[in-house]
Amino acid sequence: MNYVLITPARNEADFIETTIKSVCSQSILPRKWVIVSDGSTDQTDEIVSEYTKRYEFIKLIRKEAEKDRNFGAKVRAIIVGYKEVNNIDYEFIGNLDADVSFNAEYYRSVLDLFHQNPRLGIAGGFIYENNNGIFQSRQFNTERSVAGAVQLFRRKCHEDIGGYIPLPYGGEDTVAEVMARMYGWEVRAFPQLKIYHFRPTSSANGLWKGKYSHGLKDYSLGTHPVYEVLRCCSRISGKPILLGAFVIFAGFTWAYCKRDPRIIPNEFIRYLRKEQLQFMRSSITNLFKGYSAY
Repeated sequence: MNYVLITPARNEADFIETTIKSVCSQSILPRKWVIVSDGSTDQTDEIVSEYTKRYEFIKLIRKEAEKDRNFGAKVRAIIVGYKEVNNIDYEFIGNLDADVSFNAEYYRSVLDLFHQNPRLGIAGGFIYENNNGIFQSRQFNTERSVAGAVQLFRRKCHEDIGGYIPLPYGGEDTVAEVMARMYGWEVRAFPQLKIYHFRPTSSANGLWKGKYSHGLKDYSLGTHPVYEVLRCCSRISGKPILLGAFVIFAGFTWAYCKRDPRIIPNEFIRYLRKEQLQFMRSSITNLFKGYSAY
């Protein structure tokens, strides 16, 4: 039951020590944890360096910041980490963001679930975020998708899909999940495993800019337009969320009208849309069943 972790970190001084303490408290420690500081200009490097002196399994790598940064920079930092663990014997490899925490049995629990199901390729817990001082399950948590912040891969699954792909608008975690299913692996998040996330989703570069980029990302991945409409509609509940859904759809529509080129293979897009159409059909069927029960 051995695993390795890779953490890309850029200016995470506010949160990374909490993440380090969570990992160092695990009942099963990782064989190696590579933290890649991606051009950090705050105290991130100093904080990590203090822990590398106390724990041999932690390694800090300093990567110079890219001149023209986009969402792909995070994946390129992770790829630097891949190279550090290439020669290590491990069964599982995980991405871990630098702004989360979890209890001391988290990784033991995830590894147990992997061993119970040989076809489980990607696993993790549910994300909890601060809502007026109380950590609550993120609204769109689902058992069929693992948040990129804590995706743990079976090594064979990770090798099958080739790891993360750098994408200009992000979405590498979604691509990894879809590709895993394409290769016959199962992907599952487990509600009983709680991960506390300290930075609101899509807020690193500003909330509304993040929402707009979310729409650009959805287009770049090949999301079916009808699915995008329905998903945005499902997020309408209150003025702030209504505006957020509109901004996401605006980003998607702008990219769709421009016909921005996609770097994702057509095979992937066909498979993704097949899944989305199946999900929509299933949702509509369940909706009519619910009406017929009255």
